[in-house]
Amino acid sequence: MTDGNGERGADWWRGCVIYQIYPRSFQDTTGDGSGDLKGITARLGHVASLGVDAIWLSPFFKSPMADMGYDVSDYRDVDPMFGALEDFDVLVAEAHRLGLKVVIDQVISHSSDKHEWFVESRASRDNPKADWYVWADARSDGNAPNNWLSLFGGPAWEWDATRRQYYMHNFLAAQPDLNFHNPEVQDAVLDTVRFWLERGVDGFRLDTVNYYFHDRWLRDNPPLAESVAGTNGATTTYAFQEHLFDKTRPENLDFLRRFRALLDEYQDRAAVGEVGDEDRSLQTLAAYTSGGDRLQMCYTFDLLGPQFSAAHIRGCVEAFEGTVADGWVCWAFSNHDVVRHVSRWTRPGGDPDRVAKFSIALLACLRGSICLYQGEELGLEEAELTFEDLRDPLGIRYWPGVKGRDGCRTPMAWEAGADNGGFTAGKPWLPLPASHRARAVDAQNGEEGSVLAAYRAVLASRKRYPALVSGSIRFLDTEGDVLAFVRVGEGERLVCVFNFADESANWALPPALGPVEAIDLGTGAVIAEDVLSLPPLGCFLGRTNLTASPSMSSEAR
Repeated sequence: MTDGNGERGADWWRGCVIYQIYPRSFQDTTGDGSGDLKGITARLGHVASLGVDAIWLSPFFKSPMADMGYDVSDYRDVDPMFGALEDFDVLVAEAHRLGLKVVIDQVISHSSDKHEWFVESRASRDNPKADWYVWADARSDGNAPNNWLSLFGGPAWEWDATRRQYYMHNFLAAQPDLNFHNPEVQDAVLDTVRFWLERGVDGFRLDTVNYYFHDRWLRDNPPLAESVAGTNGATTTYAFQEHLFDKTRPENLDFLRRFRALLDEYQDRAAVGEVGDEDRSLQTLAAYTSGGDRLQMCYTFDLLGPQFSAAHIRGCVEAFEGTVADGWVCWAFSNHDVVRHVSRWTRPGGDPDRVAKFSIALLACLRGSICLYQGEELGLEEAELTFEDLRDPLGIRYWPGVKGRDGCRTPMAWEAGADNGGFTAGKPWLPLPASHRARAVDAQNGEEGSVLAAYRAVLASRKRYPALVSGSIRFLDTEGDVLAFVRVGEGERLVCVFNFADESANWALPPALGPVEAIDLGTGAVIAEDVLSLPPLGCFLGRTNLTASPSMSSEAR
């Protein structure tokens, strides 16, 4: 149920559309080449015009920027490159005026090595914060305490000459892991969360939410059989282990309950967790979102890879539906860590614009909340950068085998005819490709048939039909690369069909559906004599009678 502003109270997050903003690349107002909070505020009108419900801000906290802000040195302050706390308050007020919720990144599994907590912790073995991070003695031969590996490559342990011990880091050595087994650490982290709740934020995106706890006994991880066989295509050594002991520990559930209890002290607040857990992701998502006393929703990396087929989408969604009893998922095709999906999914000789329009129609019809990444509404492809342009430590370290994440983090294009696409009056921190400038917001505004127009139209349809927001989902049998499912809710039944193939496809509508009334998504799909004809990368949305055959009335969930 919604109020006059389109809000749904405490359940606003269920089925919502979130727009991710990467602050450094959104809009610069100072001419220093990096985006800032004032720039975000100035461009919120564009975000609101898409028809989204919330914004997610990637980190803007004080940071040495070793990992682009995911190494926080002060959880209660804005980094000067982005502005000041007052600028954040203005941003929140403007977002709320426009009817947008504000979700911020909380990076609490680790901090920067420049954080005052770590500076004190590493000073000695007996200071008040000595146990706030994960410290361990060397083995008798001087090697690291165990075989744990960093996601960014190499051992997950760094030797500290002052304490003469190793400290743990799941990512860069400049990102030491906090020791969540210490109740004082949990209290301190939750105090920083309360700080932002008091400033009016509506929710949190919890970075690496399953990395908070480690095994107390520091047991070795076993090798992953596929890696030993050399068949998993690993580009860093992290993928050679089964990560049983360095993350996803059972103690995390109690902390998530504490986190949820804090959220529940405030009205209409929510959290979404990022779950990176290899083959256990769905089980972890289920555990973290079930029961009503943990997180409201989580997302995995299942749809952030190269697989683009009806079978893959159906497999991922059905696996979630069959595993997660009462939890909730947030689907996304792109974010700041992966190659943009238009580039991942456009086949050689294919049309990126058609892929972009097809993708947003598909995403908007899935059961769950959805997250968009800045620039995808323009159909932006991955930027091709030279090694000299890179700022991402992952790409710099592993080039050319891994090109890093900078290609999806380049600045937004606002004005096709302006220098740097209207992003900055200075030199942008990453280059803005000419092809992106040609797709700028002002070039697509008001253009019928543009990717931007398609995004607005599809998101409007999602709001228009409540079954797409919160209804159940049931897949229908098809042939070839066609995906078909039914969404039921709020007194309506919708039929959603997608042709992933590069050639036209026909699909006979099951008689059990009853008569189907087409709802135009502008892709050229037609129905003739109960056969649906779809063009390449075509999609169809239709309405059917709720009182049709009982065999069609048992939609899952």
